[in-house]
Amino acid sequence: MSDNRIHVYLMPGMAANPSIFENIKLPDEQFVTHTLEWFVPEKGMSLKDYAEKMCTLIKEPDPVLLGVSFGGMLVQEMAKIIPVQKILVVSSVKSKHELPKRMLFAKYTKVHKLLPTGLVNNVELLAKYAFGETVTKRLHLYEKYLSIRDKYYIDWSIDQIVKWDQEVPPNNVVHIQGEKDAVFPMTNIKDCISVKNGTHTMIIHRAKWFNEHLPTIILK
Repeated sequence: MSDNRIHVYLMPGMAANPSIFENIKLPDEQFVTHTLEWFVPEKGMSLKDYAEKMCTLIKEPDPVLLGVSFGGMLVQEMAKIIPVQKILVVSSVKSKHELPKRMLFAKYTKVHKLLPTGLVNNVELLAKYAFGETVTKRLHLYEKYLSIRDKYYIDWSIDQIVKWDQEVPPNNVVHIQGEKDAVFPMTNIKDCISVKNGTHTMIIHRAKWFNEHLPTIILK
């Protein structure tokens, strides 16, 4: 097996763990996949500080970083710190201009500070925040995927999302967005690969699409 394989690091979305990638399979002869996990930030930690700490877990030069949702924002911040071959953002945004109006409103009114994040052990509520959908039908699955239940982490994450201030996307970013994403609607998104009927959780429910298309997208 060639040692010239591309190392791909996968970063889950807010409150989610790497099991969201369990059905993502890239060809072993071309790629080595690694998963990253959220940790509870230290008090007063900025997203830049968080990205710097996450970068210490990247052991190979020029990797490909793939981030989902808030993880997509994080990998873009990481790419400002270490050289990367490509950034793939899934179900996410590439700049503050792609954030939905309700999030921009929250930034200025601080209304997000009033969200009942103390109820993080209520999986239905957490899924509503993290995935943007009502999950009563698949609650057992979401209990598995959403394992980061720390209130400080949830509060910090929501705050970092609404006040993210990136003006211009990086040159080497590829954006993959579902047509039916309820968290980051397509109406605000420019220059992306759109996935027909894809929702905010398409990395889980449309793994077949990703397995078919990711190798070409990475190698392009």
